[in-house]
Amino acid sequence: LNVSGLMTIPPYDPDPELARPHFAALRALQETLAAQYGAARWRHLSMGMSHDFEVAISEGATLVRVGTAIFGTRELG
Repeated sequence: LNVSGLMTIPPYDPDPELARPHFAALRALQETLAAQYGAARWRHLSMGMSHDFEVAISEGATLVRVGTAIFGTRELG
């Protein structure tokens, strides 16, 4: 197993700004781990989905999950 970063999915809220504290906390953890163990090992921050990816990017996301924005809502059932 080769760990190359951290990932979070905050609780869903229609207001994307409410995800910001979760994204900021993960970025702070990444910075702490990078200082302690070396930045190369913690280079990725996977956070943000279709409804909050802009906030995630502004908080340092390097990977976002935007499937719904690209492909639309899935029909379940």
